[in-house]
Amino acid sequence: MHPARAAHDEEYEDLLGLWGDLESGLSVLLARPQHVQDFSAKVRQFDHWLQELVTHDIDAALYLMFQLAATSTVGYSASHALVCATLCHILSRGFDLPVNERNALVRAALTMNIGMTRLQDDLAVQRDPPSSAQKEAIASHPLRSQDMLEQLHITNDLWLDLVGQHHTRVSERTALDQLSPVDRLTRILGTIDRYAAMISPRKSRVGRSSTDSVRELVGRQVQERDEVGLMLVRTVGLCPPGSFVRLDNGDIAVVLRRGTQANMPVVASLVDRQNHPLSEPRLHQTASGKPRIQSALARNAVTVELNHRTMVRLGQFAAAPPSSATRLLTQPAPLL
Repeated sequence: MHPARAAHDEEYEDLLGLWGDLESGLSVLLARPQHVQDFSAKVRQFDHWLQELVTHDIDAALYLMFQLAATSTVGYSASHALVCATLCHILSRGFDLPVNERNALVRAALTMNIGMTRLQDDLAVQRDPPSSAQKEAIASHPLRSQDMLEQLHITNDLWLDLVGQHHTRVSERTALDQLSPVDRLTRILGTIDRYAAMISPRKSRVGRSSTDSVRELVGRQVQERDEVGLMLVRTVGLCPPGSFVRLDNGDIAVVLRRGTQANMPVVASLVDRQNHPLSEPRLHQTASGKPRIQSALARNAVTVELNHRTMVRLGQFAAAPPSSATRLLTQPAPLL
């Protein structure tokens, strides 16, 4: 194997491992916060780790985040927190938030459900609707989470206030820049929280497709004034990396990288029109013509297992100059 390619493979193997480690570490932090020495410093450490992974390759980070969240083994609460924090970090760049607001937003996303970590994990695998006691716990968890964070010596008022009111609906009719910082961040976090919940599968329901989730959030009538929903589409796309789509040639594909337009990403076919898994993924630049995306698919609609290192590497090659991408893609890349 060429040394450069070997180094590249190792780099993305490390990226996959680091993302899994971040999710596992966050799971421990949220499950047993009272046993964590200097909880505030640990949250800052995870935040810094998250920033490094996203900065390294935002498309690879989105791919791994969405894929691992759909198949997480550490519990729904941690994977949901990581999805929300990652999207908050990405949107904070789009909105050009001040550093103090960005930090409060991401750290609130990581810890907003700390008052119901075990319950959130239980609800994700529970087939029955929540009981009356569970509904009461869900309704009271924002303030309970805020109280827990205060007991864990979190002193940042914006972070605390945001956690305490993260289920408060802030009107979309007021522009974000006309809101107070806590209301502005509440609206951003609330939209992302709902989006992440919609796309995540649970025992009681399957996850929605990313496109259906965005449409549910912004609504056709309020789309022009829903700044957060529109920024979500602009930054991660209608079909973000890691989501599944059906192409107009009948193939089922996974999205690898965002495109120049929200609905024209780079994808890799996995299953042909006869529903036969392909021996090797087929790369498509949907912005260049056929095939085009016909519809988004929920995770449960796809049964093929993916080799994430191969998919991330393939997506990175798609972003490389044409000559190098062509040369590297001629070498076999196993699907499984």
